[in-house]
Amino acid sequence: MSTHSPNARLAALGITLPSPTAPVGTYLPCVRHGDLLMLSGQIPFQAGSVVFTGRVGGNGLSLEDAQHAARLCAVNALGIAAHAVGGLENVARVLKVVVYVASNPGFTDQPKVANGASDLFYEVFGDAGRHARAAVGVAELPLNASVEVDVTFVVKHEARPGA
Repeated sequence: MSTHSPNARLAALGITLPSPTAPVGTYLPCVRHGDLLMLSGQIPFQAGSVVFTGRVGGNGLSLEDAQHAARLCAVNALGIAAHAVGGLENVARVLKVVVYVASNPGFTDQPKVANGASDLFYEVFGDAGRHARAAVGVAELPLNASVEVDVTFVVKHEARPGA
């Protein structure tokens, strides 16, 4: 394994990808269309529960905790992508990231929260981890999650689903 591979970079960061969890509704964890892999929104889920809850800012969750939540969402997204396409080496690039932040009134640092996910994608994929992005403040998220991350990846042509 090359020291520049996504798997080597994850290992250097001390990150083990989680196994995808079963959907809790009538949706798929991801859908592949041609070379695009579009994921359902990922929340900061770990060891069977949401670990960052509530709104960000004011008397709520701190900016730093929200950034950690976004990073955890990104780790979960990488786990789904790796499972769907037979490993992260089959991901050509991160194309688009949308980060939803449950925000208290007056909180306007959603882009800083989104950096938690964006920075991880760059750390794992290098320049192929740079992406288009939107960061949006919302009133509430599923299961009272503080952050939700939506990712679209580009998959290498030769990658087979579930390979």
